[in-house]
Amino acid sequence: MARPARVRRTALAAAAALLLPLGVAQAAAPDGDRAAAGSPGARGIGDPYYADYGNGGYDVDHYDIRVSYVPRTDRLRGTTRIRAHATQDLSRFNLDFVLPVSSVRVNGERATYTQGRHELVVTPAQELSTGAAMKVQVTYAGVPSTIRSDGIKPWIRTADGVAAVGEPEIAAWWFPANDHPRDKATFDVRVTVAKGLEALGNGVLVSKKDQHAKRTWHWRESTPMATYLAFFVVGQFDITRSRADGLPVITAVASHGGKEGRYAAAALEQTPRILRFQARHFGPYPFEAMGGVAPAADFGFALENQTRPVYTRGFWSNGPNIYVVVHELAHQWYGDSVSVHDWRDIWLNEGFATFATWLWSEKHGDGSAARLFRQDWRAFPPRDRFWDVKIGDPGAHNEFNGAVYERGAMTLQALRTRIGNAAFATVLRTWAADHRYGNASVPEFIALAEQVSGQDLGSFFDAWLYTGRRPAATEENGFPPDFQARSAPAGVPASWQQIRHTNDLLARLEPR
Repeated sequence: MARPARVRRTALAAAAALLLPLGVAQAAAPDGDRAAAGSPGARGIGDPYYADYGNGGYDVDHYDIRVSYVPRTDRLRGTTRIRAHATQDLSRFNLDFVLPVSSVRVNGERATYTQGRHELVVTPAQELSTGAAMKVQVTYAGVPSTIRSDGIKPWIRTADGVAAVGEPEIAAWWFPANDHPRDKATFDVRVTVAKGLEALGNGVLVSKKDQHAKRTWHWRESTPMATYLAFFVVGQFDITRSRADGLPVITAVASHGGKEGRYAAAALEQTPRILRFQARHFGPYPFEAMGGVAPAADFGFALENQTRPVYTRGFWSNGPNIYVVVHELAHQWYGDSVSVHDWRDIWLNEGFATFATWLWSEKHGDGSAARLFRQDWRAFPPRDRFWDVKIGDPGAHNEFNGAVYERGAMTLQALRTRIGNAAFATVLRTWAADHRYGNASVPEFIALAEQVSGQDLGSFFDAWLYTGRRPAATEENGFPPDFQARSAPAGVPASWQQIRHTNDLLARLEPR
């Protein structure tokens, strides 16, 4: 991600005390006998940083989301149908959601519910047995920009619409979900807006249907996707459609964007070319569509939304910038297809995407990865606070510290030097292939690197990922033998300033 959100929701001290009754339909609680037979699903999925991210007791298979949106009032109405299965006997379960709910049904029967700051707690009319199918329908309406949950308000209004984009928080502001990367699902999203507007989303455009003055855009993502990567953007766009390698390519840049819009359009036009380059390093592109969106807003970051990243126009305020597109597209492998197991594993996303920009720079004569490594080494002296961050476990609220990006890329270049180009290339491709459409952790990556290289890399990864100081410039830590003796090249690599500027934007988002 470019400039992701360092946000969390406060753990609920006592769920029952914080739940607010929302009317007669949801007032009833399960009787004692029924509650004893099953048990409530956990209010969190088990992330060690954030106890109440996601939910327990079920896995989602598919989201069918249908929303209508009016930019002038910021009013959103929706019905989301969730197809899931219970992983335990369930007397009740949670969904992450903040908009006011008017009804909930489970397997066709009306369910009771209560709603707290971020949790929608549902008690089905009939308990759910382990393995049972769950068809959950939630109807809701509200004004997302007015809702702040535990200090968080990620909703982005633009000059002519909205961008429902954010990390790790955004889903709860427009659809109820099991909101953690560990529970991925497929998606159908229908967005209804006035005919004069466009609505962009993930995956393949299935249809556009008109009814009177409205138009409904139906987008489908048929490969598993983390909830924070689902998005929709509404506005007036210049949309370009093409095909590359047999896949549909849709890019959209807000109309009347001036020079920023022209630079953005030129950069997004390079999407197929960049993905082909990355596929040579990382393996086959994992999805069935590609593209990118630049809305009419400067919201200060970009996000690797699956198949179609969304970019703030500010990345092009100073002229051309291809590196932010390279960064976000690399996430299609590292972050989207292979997602983190827990939020502490974020280096596997941001370090890898930053290193991809180094590979692009190396290929295009803007400065080799080895030279960019040396430049970063010089930029951050031993006592710089940059080195305090243990990027393999950066701590809650610190996942998107700039060191996760820069030190993360340095770690990968050091690994490349330590184990050699051939083994390193095998590691990158094997990682993407072995965990395709799944989740993985930092310890699993370390184990793979040791397996492929045949080396004990424990002290190497300790130095780079888990130590709050600058690694010693030794061969064991992945430095060339003559690193200290060799004089630094004159000047700064052409790409370095732009990559650093891009990472600075990508690493500061705090939508509070």
